[in-house]
Amino acid sequence: MATAGDRAVLQSIFNPSTPFGDIPGLDEEEEDTQEEGDGFAPELLAQARDLELQGVSAAESGDVSAALERFSEAIRLLPQRPSAYNNRAQALRLRGDLPGALRDLDASIRLSRGRGRAACQSFVQRGLIRRLQARDEEARQDFERAARLGSAFARRQLVLLNPYSALCNQMLCEMLERLRNPGGPGSP
Repeated sequence: MATAGDRAVLQSIFNPSTPFGDIPGLDEEEEDTQEEGDGFAPELLAQARDLELQGVSAAESGDVSAALERFSEAIRLLPQRPSAYNNRAQALRLRGDLPGALRDLDASIRLSRGRGRAACQSFVQRGLIRRLQARDEEARQDFERAARLGSAFARRQLVLLNPYSALCNQMLCEMLERLRNPGGPGSP
């Protein structure tokens, strides 16, 4: 039977673009075991969730203005709930309002105390915005925090931000290709 270390080595050989030790399925992005609705009145929480679902539907259909309205209504209803800030940040980003998106992501992270699904999603989003702004060190910090919260996507982004890792992965891929095709192009 393969140990976790064995699986990590095999994973790095067959999928060199993943960070060492990143075993698919081992820790997929899980919901926080604590219900994110704890402490909110159930009827208000149900209304806020419904408004967020309406906002997501509006955004998916291309109506970003309606999405922003629904997310803002959810925030007015439960201003201490991080999820709506995270969702509104996505809509603001779609509209091109990066400063507004960053403010909402900061609020989501603060309200979630940097824990749980909303924080994980907010760290990933903020990391992506910071990459767009060429603020790679801050993006790396956000992706590291999201990765610690279980985001496989954030771990992949960390690999992309590491030039040494990318070079090693490229060399490993070339070596594996030569092993698979001994007489192919690039062989000595």
